[in-house]
Amino acid sequence: MKKIINDPADVVVDALRGMAAAHPDLLRVRTDPAFVTRSDSPVRDKVALVSGGGSGHEPLHVGFVGTGMLDAAVPGPVFTSPTPDAVRTAVREADGGAGTLLVVKNYTGDVLNFETAAELVRAEDVGVRTVVVRDDVAVRDSTDTAGRRGVGGTVLLEKIAGAAAERGHGLDDCHATAQRVADNVRSMGVALSAPTVPHLGEPSFTLAEEEMEVGIGIHGEPGRERVGLESADGIVRRLLDPVLEDLPFRDGDEVLLFTNSMGATPLSELYLAHGIAERMLAERGIRVTRRLVGPYVTSLEMRGMSLTLLKLDEELTRLWDDPVRTPALTW
Repeated sequence: MKKIINDPADVVVDALRGMAAAHPDLLRVRTDPAFVTRSDSPVRDKVALVSGGGSGHEPLHVGFVGTGMLDAAVPGPVFTSPTPDAVRTAVREADGGAGTLLVVKNYTGDVLNFETAAELVRAEDVGVRTVVVRDDVAVRDSTDTAGRRGVGGTVLLEKIAGAAAERGHGLDDCHATAQRVADNVRSMGVALSAPTVPHLGEPSFTLAEEEMEVGIGIHGEPGRERVGLESADGIVRRLLDPVLEDLPFRDGDEVLLFTNSMGATPLSELYLAHGIAERMLAERGIRVTRRLVGPYVTSLEMRGMSLTLLKLDEELTRLWDDPVRTPALTW
């Protein structure tokens, strides 16, 4: 294992300290318990957005803390959920009096710990609503979830719900907007190699040089099938077809296409795949009107990619276009 680390047990805290040094104008970082907030938190009379989950998926979630997106993010150990106490503390620091929306990826530990934290802060008279992201069409159940996993759609939901909160929408409205995104977003990914968790020191699974895992999870969970390595056209088709069929997406739909690197896939390959996906969507009469390309939901150094499609309407498009300023996403 070759990684730029000191003690594997200190990877998350050391990385958070580095974030604090790199973005003092945007973030406040705590390490005991570990969480990140906007530098101006709490923002009075604005709904706070709080998310989190295991580390190793950066910039998700800590890289999306800032104006127009998350008010706080709670990182757990690598591929491990944060504790309820850490989530509770982050909510207490981020809540500005208008309530808090919790954004939770559908993994058993995340759901349980965020639900426990929500119960704790409700007992302290903080208004809390929760939205669970379940956009991965690859599987219905896995070793880590009851139902579909939350993956790339989480980024789109955090941006759009964050914009609604920044506009001054109330907690119920922000929750309804977030749920609309969750209901209309679908994703699927593929792995060409496995990630290596620092404290384990070896790859999570093995793939032969000419193999790929289709439908992989962001923690290295098994996918739908292991097949021979295909051309870029073949890979994109294997990801796009199940996504399109699931909602389903239809001729005339306007969509946001998010082409995501799992960590080690370079932008040159990612743009190549994105162009193929746009062509295939156009052939079906589906209009790509908004786009995001880059490594935004990663799995350490996994080679691979995912495609996410969000069906847009006028309001979701406006909220996506609203200004955002975070370490990982800014316009």
